[in-house]
Amino acid sequence: MQDSAQSAHPGSLYLVNSTVMQIGFSLLLASLLLAFVDAAPIRRPAGMVTLPLKRLQQRSDVHPTVLLQQHINRSHRRYARMTGRKEPSSEELEANLVKRFNRAGAQPKQRRHNNHHGNNVDANDSESNAVGNGGNSNAGGNTQAAGNSTTGGGEGFSEVDLKAQTNGGLTAAGKPTADNSLGLDIEANDVGYIATVQVGTPPQDFRILMDSGSADFWIGAEGCKSVLGGCGKHTFLGPKGSSSFVDSGKQFQVTYGSGAVAGNIISDNVNIAGLALDKHVFGVATQETQDFADDSVSFDGLIGLAQSTLSNQGVPTPVEALASNKLITDAITSYKISRLSDGLNDGEITFGGLDKTKFDAKTLTTFDNVNTQGFWEGDVLFSVNGQDLGLKGRTAILDTGTTLIIAPAADAAAVHAKIDGAKSDGQGGFTIPCTTTAVVSMSFGGTNFDINPTDLLFAPVDPNDLTGDCISGISSGNIGGANEWLVGDVFLKNAYFSTDVTKNQISLAKLI
Repeated sequence: MQDSAQSAHPGSLYLVNSTVMQIGFSLLLASLLLAFVDAAPIRRPAGMVTLPLKRLQQRSDVHPTVLLQQHINRSHRRYARMTGRKEPSSEELEANLVKRFNRAGAQPKQRRHNNHHGNNVDANDSESNAVGNGGNSNAGGNTQAAGNSTTGGGEGFSEVDLKAQTNGGLTAAGKPTADNSLGLDIEANDVGYIATVQVGTPPQDFRILMDSGSADFWIGAEGCKSVLGGCGKHTFLGPKGSSSFVDSGKQFQVTYGSGAVAGNIISDNVNIAGLALDKHVFGVATQETQDFADDSVSFDGLIGLAQSTLSNQGVPTPVEALASNKLITDAITSYKISRLSDGLNDGEITFGGLDKTKFDAKTLTTFDNVNTQGFWEGDVLFSVNGQDLGLKGRTAILDTGTTLIIAPAADAAAVHAKIDGAKSDGQGGFTIPCTTTAVVSMSFGGTNFDINPTDLLFAPVDPNDLTGDCISGISSGNIGGANEWLVGDVFLKNAYFSTDVTKNQISLAKLI
């Protein structure tokens, strides 16, 4: 996708297809934090495979409008890389952050903005902020959310989300509903996702970020280096730990919206949910920016799930390899992105098909991918409270790695003009009442998909007033295209999302 996500997110993390890359090592304002899932390798028949994912944590220790700008900055970079346009300079992004910081009129809380090493804040920070838990399960006390706070809005910003945003912690998933499936645990208040796969001989567990916005698979290498020396307290792959490790001697390099890696293309045995990809070709990162190497980053590598036409390594993605080896029936990746505040904890990522227990089959809508580079993008129409906004010829890049929705300025203004009480902040952001019941809808393939009003609430302007004004999860930005939107989890938490590499199609369905 050329950028995630704005991991808001780690999200996600975003790919730039470039043959020349110079890795610059700089600490982000905060580091991505993820926690891993134990998944012992087991054998399963060909068909559909579901992996557990954990939500990337986001802690809000800066003024919410400053946090918003960090998200917008990352989205700008991600979008520019997705579309091949010139990305904004660091100076532009820093200026935007300073403007919003000054406008906010509030000092950020002093916690870990300089990480462990005293480095300056990076204006290009992603949506993922450092937390004190280090990805430990329930460190800080995220437990099963009580009650359902997503029944249509109007109740104000969720206290469950505010607690998670403040304290972090891990909420465990419930029992999976599909065959060959593992649940998705939620980190903090709905930010990003990782799964555990087994690699090497003997197999080791690696915590892997699943990124629909890139197409390369890599794991940190034995002896990995960063500007500060090593690559943190992670699990590494190499000939010392794996007897099946083979180095091809070829090199690769990938730059994301947050961070960069470079290293060697290798082959080794990979086990994904019990399905064995022997001698699979991917990369080990011998160099990582601190965005990946820091101790507080709790994933060991990344799997890109866009199409392999984007791969800097020039090899099939794991889902494509699973299909070509007939371990799954089709090169399909499906996502059910869970929401902390509703207490269901039923998120999954599924390879090889769709989990029919997650969605209403009558609403399943399939449409062509209009992106020619290998990202996932579809034609879309918009309405608010059932009123068509008249925005024709628009497309939306559907990105699990982006937290916000980023729209062209005129389009974002048109949406908020239909939301009672919405106000522009003059810098691309908007505030809306935390009690809004406005329903923003996106129509793909002739089917309307509503955004739950609670998902429009990015953060309360005043954390002591959860029924006052909230920052909107839909923002405008100079994304370079008058008709293209970058659509992340604000929308995707409201739909079952599936991609099919072979057919070059996208499917959406309404959740049960």
